[in-house]
Amino acid sequence: MHPTEAVVMKSDRTYYAEPSLGLARRLQRAGDWAGALRLVPDNAQGAVLRAEILVDRHSWCIDPLDEARAAIRAIADDEPDVAAFLAATLEYWRRVFKCGGGEAGPDPVAEFTRLDTSDAKLAPGWATFWRGVALENLADDAEGAQAQYRRALGVALDEEDLLLESYVVRHQGFHLLKQDPDAGIMLLRRSLYLRAGCGARPHVAAAQAGLAQALGVGPESVLLNRLVAHTARELNLVWLKGDAEVNC
Repeated sequence: MHPTEAVVMKSDRTYYAEPSLGLARRLQRAGDWAGALRLVPDNAQGAVLRAEILVDRHSWCIDPLDEARAAIRAIADDEPDVAAFLAATLEYWRRVFKCGGGEAGPDPVAEFTRLDTSDAKLAPGWATFWRGVALENLADDAEGAQAQYRRALGVALDEEDLLLESYVVRHQGFHLLKQDPDAGIMLLRRSLYLRAGCGARPHVAAAQAGLAQALGVGPESVLLNRLVAHTARELNLVWLKGDAEVNC
């Protein structure tokens, strides 16, 4: 199983076009979640971004759920689609890592499917992609997942959303490895390059780890794993630390 990583509900254009949000989003993308939270404005837009940052941080650091859950509740009335997406994402991670932390959340497969097939106010393609991830990793439905990845890739290319594209081709690459290793590795490299182009440092580390695994033992995989270990220690990317225990 290859769990996905970050959480994105709104287009980058929403954040980068707004001076009060753009810097926080860039710090989030770089894995500086504490710095990002310090720069989130105290308004409705800031509340949404704060919830996204906290869920994103949890997806990498697997920290306690309480703060993220409180942030989701704070936006539930004004942004029900975003809140539903975030709640489903937290539940996805709780199931993947078998975390505790109170009551179970909504079924991720059902919730991502609902958001994907509705007029949810989310960045295009992300509910489709996460629907595929939930089908793949929670419902063991590889064929259904691949259908969603193909749909999400079309949206990513149309929207020029490089990060979404990087997620989709990562999962497609892992799927291809058994059938066509060279094609699978090509997609994993593409994911890495796209993430580097986005300045998405935690995501780059995950892409390096996946590529190293696919390449097997050799000089390139040794270097890639060295870089992953460095980034994982610096940013506390718990599930990329080979000897770490997940406590949540």
